[in-house]
Amino acid sequence: MSKRKLSRRQAWRIEKIQAERAERASKKRARELQQLDADALGPEQQGLVIAHYGGQVEVEALEAGADGEQQSQRCHLRANLGSIVTGDRVVWRAGQSLGVIEAVLPRQSELSRPDSHGKIKTIAANIDRLVIVIAPYPEAFGNLIDRYLVVAELLHFEPLILINKCDQLSETKHAAAAAKIEHLRQLYQSIDYQTLAVSASTGEGINALTDKLASGTSVFVGQSGVGKSSLINSLIPGLELRVGALSEARQKGTHTTTTAQLFHFPGGGHLIDSPGIREFGLWPLDQSELMSGFKEMQPLLGQCRFRDCQHQREPGCALRDASDSGRISSERVNSYYHIMNSFDET
Repeated sequence: MSKRKLSRRQAWRIEKIQAERAERASKKRARELQQLDADALGPEQQGLVIAHYGGQVEVEALEAGADGEQQSQRCHLRANLGSIVTGDRVVWRAGQSLGVIEAVLPRQSELSRPDSHGKIKTIAANIDRLVIVIAPYPEAFGNLIDRYLVVAELLHFEPLILINKCDQLSETKHAAAAAKIEHLRQLYQSIDYQTLAVSASTGEGINALTDKLASGTSVFVGQSGVGKSSLINSLIPGLELRVGALSEARQKGTHTTTTAQLFHFPGGGHLIDSPGIREFGLWPLDQSELMSGFKEMQPLLGQCRFRDCQHQREPGCALRDASDSGRISSERVNSYYHIMNSFDET
């Protein structure tokens, strides 16, 4: 059914109503901030945004109080601060009921994805590590792993390929899946990417994973159903994130996280989990940028005979020569073309 076309007067009225609502919301927010100032806000201090709730955020003080406890409070935002996301470091002032964020400190990194309109939107800040979770089921795909690795390379995150549900790999009914996982493990280890096998259900490899995550801030990415929530529950006892069931028919999980949150691992380090991080998309890149995201292709940049080489069948193409001679995996080269072609289709 086609959408009903609005008349000029109807469109003007809708726009007028929306403007009035925005003005009322702005005035209400200004009154709330004035009331907070009147309630004698505390001194400025640095903090960390640990959760995002629409127009408010939860901020945790970077330094513990006199009682040794880490103070945290929901906060309003001063006007014109721009986008604030979980992981941001801020300057804030505590209040009796609500605090106020006064400024946002420079980000060392940020994770972004396109929104429904194709506009790049930041979903988490100050990330150090990208943990790419795969499992025997749902089936692991090298092209999806490569998309995440491109992000890690371009944003200078430390990547870790985490093979969850490794206890299933020895089961006869999972022989084909186990063979594919082993093939992927060898492929990525051959180009110096870290891999680690763990099981959230049996605890295998969890101690080694805890050690790897003991510093910096990590995010877990991967298909729904690979066990990210179960892993987080294993790493942070007592958290008890709700775990989605895996559909027997489709071998896909159901997403369970509802808001962006930052958690502290008991042994050190932090983790940010949010709906947007679960399946963030790779933004469109040009050929040079995409090649830069493939670690083994980086030395080939600028080495083709022709500056405008499309890396198809042009003579003197450094990428094709490396692929034909076996210096670069044909799977990774095909993945590069698949990703590049997907940009052309959008």
